[in-house]
Amino acid sequence: MVYWLLSYCIGNFLTAWWIGKWKGIDLRQQRSGNLGARNAGAILGKPAFLLTFLGDASKGAIVVWIGFFYNFPIWQIAVAGLAVILGHMFPFWLKYRGGKGIATFIGITFCLTPDLFLAMLILFLAFFPWFKSSTLSMLASFAGFIVMSIILQVWPITLPLIVAIIIIVIKHKSDIRESFNSRFRSPPV
Repeated sequence: MVYWLLSYCIGNFLTAWWIGKWKGIDLRQQRSGNLGARNAGAILGKPAFLLTFLGDASKGAIVVWIGFFYNFPIWQIAVAGLAVILGHMFPFWLKYRGGKGIATFIGITFCLTPDLFLAMLILFLAFFPWFKSSTLSMLASFAGFIVMSIILQVWPITLPLIVAIIIIVIKHKSDIRESFNSRFRSPPV
């Protein structure tokens, strides 16, 4: 329980907020208002995107590393992964307005389930040229994560991360709608 609470608190460290503060910009007041890598990059440029992505992914990796260091059962580490994502998305000290969880999810899966991470990466790279949208390619990679969890019969362990996927997708619903419409909407005649 302490591990899960600590994981949520680690999630509350929002890299984009600190980078924005360093640059004198409140990213919550810019564009989407999201405290994630995409918004940071759109406002402050590619270095801010990269730093935010690495910082947010590191949170997930750190939580997994702590779990492995203390030899916690894998399911407890997966729950901690969900907790760090919830901390990132809903930080108590910023009135529960944080990021959207993608980079943190990537950091967790890279360390906790490298085989599933690789499947997600392959699917993302395979679908991106066709979709021309990172949001829609992300959906394909999430679907791959879920399907591979079932095929490999590890879904009882990855269930907390599947819950995280559902929450992340809900948080991205407007981005998904916009990407879907721009990619598949028929041009006016």
